[in-house]
Formats: sequence, C-alpha cells, structure tokens
Amino acid sequence: MEPSATILENETALKLLEKIDSKAARIVVVGTGYVGLPLAVSFAEKGYKVEGYDVSEKTVEGLNSGVSHIKDIPSERLKPVVDSGKFHATNDESIIDSADVVFICVPTPFTRNKTPDISYIEQATETIARHMHPGMLIILESTTYPGTTIEVVEPPLDKQGFVEGVDYFLVFSPERVDPGNVQYTISNTPKVIGGLSQVSTDLCTRLYAKIVGEDKVVPVSCPTVAEMVKLLENTFRAVNIALVFELTFLCHRMGINLWEVIEAASTKPFGFMPFYPSPGVGGHCIPVDPYYLYWKGHEFDFSTRFIELAAETNNRMPDWVLQRITRVLNRVGTACTGAKVLALGATFKPDCDDARNSPAMRVIELLLHHDVDLSYHDPYVKKIRLGEKKRDYAPVLERIVDLESIELTDDAVQDADLIVCLVNHSDYDWKDIIGKSRMFFDTRGVSLKFPEFSDKVHLL
Repeated sequence: MEPSATILENETALKLLEKIDSKAARIVVVGTGYVGLPLAVSFAEKGYKVEGYDVSEKTVEGLNSGVSHIKDIPSERLKPVVDSGKFHATNDESIIDSADVVFICVPTPFTRNKTPDISYIEQATETIARHMHPGMLIILESTTYPGTTIEVVEPPLDKQGFVEGVDYFLVFSPERVDPGNVQYTISNTPKVIGGLSQVSTDLCTRLYAKIVGEDKVVPVSCPTVAEMVKLLENTFRAVNIALVFELTFLCHRMGINLWEVIEAASTKPFGFMPFYPSPGVGGHCIPVDPYYLYWKGHEFDFSTRFIELAAETNNRMPDWVLQRITRVLNRVGTACTGAKVLALGATFKPDCDDARNSPAMRVIELLLHHDVDLSYHDPYVKKIRLGEKKRDYAPVLERIVDLESIELTDDAVQDADLIVCLVNHSDYDWKDIIGKSRMFFDTRGVSLKFPEFSDKVHLL
C-alpha cells in the first residue's frame, strides 16, 4: 500500500511510516491490563519490539517471567514473545525516550458520585510529556468522554514545544476488548481511528492494519467522533439491557415467562436483537460509559434523561435479585437470616476472570448484609473482598468481609438451602448441580434446558 499524500508531504511522518512498515518501530504500551496486554502481545507476535510500562512491580515481575495475569492472554502465549525478546515489561518510564509509538491503555473509572475519573489518563500523559521527542505516534485507547483527547491529552504534549501533525501525531482509537470472548479478539475486530490531524489518522491506520488487516480499519474525521463511537456502542447496550430488566419486573408481576418471550421474539430475522435478564450490568464499560455521556451533556446544558433512566434501572437489578431470593426462601418457611446460600459465580460475565463492577459481587454483598450464611464458588476468582470503600463504589456492608471460593463438592451443593446462579460459567455442570440442589435460583437461564427440574427451579 502506497503512503498517503499527507504522509509523503511530512518528512517526520514518512520516517515513522518506514519504521512501522519495516517493524523497526519501538512500541510502548502504558498499562498492561485487560486492554494493554493483549495489544502488546499482538504487536510482539507480529515482530515488533514492545515494552509494557506498568507502575505495579508485581505485574512487571510476573510478565517478565512469562506469567500472565490476564485470562485472555494465557502464559503459553505470553512466554514465547518474552523469551524471544520481543516483549518486555518495566516500571522505568525512561523507555519512552526511545519509543516511536506509545499506547495509553489505563483505567478510566468514575467517582462515587458518578463523575469521570480521568486521573490515570492525566498521569500517563504527563509521563509521556516528560519524554517527548519528534516522530512519536501517541494513541489513546482508554474509554472516556468526547473531547478528552483534545482537551486533556493534547495540551500537556503541546507545552513541550512540539506541533501535532508536524512533530508528533495524536490519535484516539477506542478499545474493543471483550474479556472471555474467543470469537472476536484484537486480530479480527475492526478498529475505529480518529486522529487529531489527517496524517495522524493515516499513520495509525497503517499501524493497526498490521494486526487487524486493512479491511478492518475504520478511520473517522477526528478523535471526538471516535470517542463518541465508543460511548454509543456501550450506551446502546446499556439502554437495551435496561429495557429487558424493566420487562423482567413487569413479566414477573404478570406471571409471564420473559425467557420464553425473548426466545420467540428472536425468531424475527430483522429489527430485533435479543438481550437477556441477569443480576445486573458489570465490567468497565456498561456500568461506566453512560455516565461519561450523561456528565458531558451537562457541559452543553443538555440532560440525557433517557440514558440516566437506563442507568437507574440497571442499578436496581441486584436489589431485585435480593428481593426475589428472600421471597423464594420465605415461601418454603426459611428465613433469609441464617439461610445457607451457595452463590455460583463472582465475575461480571461468564468464562472470564474480570470481577470489575460485578453485579454478582453486589448481590453477594447484599446477601451478607441481610445476614445470610453465604459461601461462593467461582473457578476464576479464588478470593473476594467486600465492604471496601473504593472511590467508585459505595458498599452496603459496614465491615470488610474476605471470602474464599469453596470447593464445589456434592455435599456443598446438597447442604445449601438455596443455590444461586449468578454467572453462567461453562465450567459448571448445571444439570448435575440443579439435580442435586434443594432449590435453585436462576438469574442466567441455565435451567431452561432441564425442564425435569422445574419443581425446584425459580427463574429471575
């Protein structure tokens, strides 16, 4: 592919393009978590020299020994690029001195009063600014509100005396990592690219084409559009999930099986996309991103009431699950206080080890708050801490509770007054678990395949 006219007209850009095409470009990924590590490994596997910068010494030591802390990147995949010297982790920021490409892949949580916390982006930008030099391509991947790249990232870089589009190149390209998804990964998921200048977009397009292919690169007009793209994707999901949650409440009151309704509606080949009941929304995107848009709207004297209502509905779901569990126990004469409940699953979605903003954890915390004799099992999360006052989380427990995942034995299942399915991990033998349980509360629809147990199953 021939270089674009914007690159040919810029000597600095042309030199960087030559490094990208020859794989001589040195890449630094700031943040080696769920987004950064898969990105770093993908480029290392293509032959680039990649440095993973992380402030955690424990993470750095683990990565350099070939041990991955991210399920989507097994150690068997990480170790070869470490052994070959293509990937190395460090907490020494001076590696940015020789970087040609820098990715920012840091967390962007919200505060306890639901305002964006972009402190990690600010810190990463300040770190990069201290080591700025001509010819750098800087790419922000962290999900954030529209305007962040221009308003937060660009100014500290410009203060170093460099001009974007001439001396350095700035892009926003939203991450599309879906933890636990083996069908869609970095290598086959289209990448949206919004550069501050056209030359920046062209350079980043050329770079990402090395791992996703030219046909899966989607350039847009500017970083702000790319930032809005990410929020639209996740707000779309949040709103539709909220609709299903509200129908969950209504169908329960009307005595209608919502799972059957969704299954039948899904036979329509156009104009419908199925969403399903669950204990709530979790992860970093769906519970967080709508608030970024809601908050940004206030800057323009605009109230995103539809988005706010969806967030409120989604946040109600863990409390609804608690109410349903209490009623199920009451109907058989078992008080919620002291009831032996075994919760299955602690992550925010199946078949991953990510428990960020997990609705399962919230349900577990609510059950403990109501003095349930609770134990839990999750094949991916061996320990959980509840009641801790984090800046983006208001606990209901007045104390910190540490729990360890128990061994999932027949005795553990049979001794429980109630088994609660919170996460539908594929590791579980649901037929065996439901068959051996006294009562089974199903928030994920795993029991629908086993109608022979309908007398002991309670669907959300």
